[in-house]
Amino acid sequence: QVQLAESGGGLVQAGGSLRLSCAASESIFSINAMAWYRQAPGKRRELVASITKGGSTNYADSVKGRFTISRDNAKNTVYLQMNSLKPEDTAAYLCHTDSGYWGQGTQVTVSS
Repeated sequence: QVQLAESGGGLVQAGGSLRLSCAASESIFSINAMAWYRQAPGKRRELVASITKGGSTNYADSVKGRFTISRDNAKNTVYLQMNSLKPEDTAAYLCHTDSGYWGQGTQVTVSS
């Protein structure tokens, strides 16, 4: 069973940046796709970005050009670099593997 631990969330002003990390308890080399989701209070969980083992990426329209997902297989870690943050980016951000594992999430709050 893979355990995922997110970190890097916090409070930031609009226009600022944060980098989230998702550390896996075992090798992610064989995991085909990993992703970041987010969920704001009263809203559905939504896909933010995903990355395959081969490095192909996919982004929600709302974050294209501002967020970048990457993975470091040697460190068993997936990252989400978030720039030009907006108040509507405020949510709990969760890491996910295509094998069905979820992390506990890290809170991102963007003040206006």
